[in-house]
Amino acid sequence: MGRLTSLKSGLGALPSSVAYMPKGERERDRARDAQAWRRWYKTARWQALRWSVLVRDLFTCQRCGEVVGDSAKLVADHRKPHRGDEALFWNADNLQALCKPCHDGDKQRQERREGL
Repeated sequence: MGRLTSLKSGLGALPSSVAYMPKGERERDRARDAQAWRRWYKTARWQALRWSVLVRDLFTCQRCGEVVGDSAKLVADHRKPHRGDEALFWNADNLQALCKPCHDGDKQRQERREGL
């Protein structure tokens, strides 16, 4: 049996895994992550509420209509950003199921445009 002496890389140059984010956005993200309300997302209460929203919306993205079988690829999104308002945060009527691409792309751009 012959030996493999060399193997050309078919990958080429891979892009960096670190995406560029302007300095102002990095600072805004750090400030947001330091807010006390960010801990609410780690509670059992939030997990139960999130699940009830996904079930209510039949695991369907309310923006694009895609049915998503993997619940890890769905977000319980606040229709109106709560900005630390506890009543708005926990209000199930203010929540909708969105797929990750819709939430992380379209919805975030819309909120930035509207200054929400």
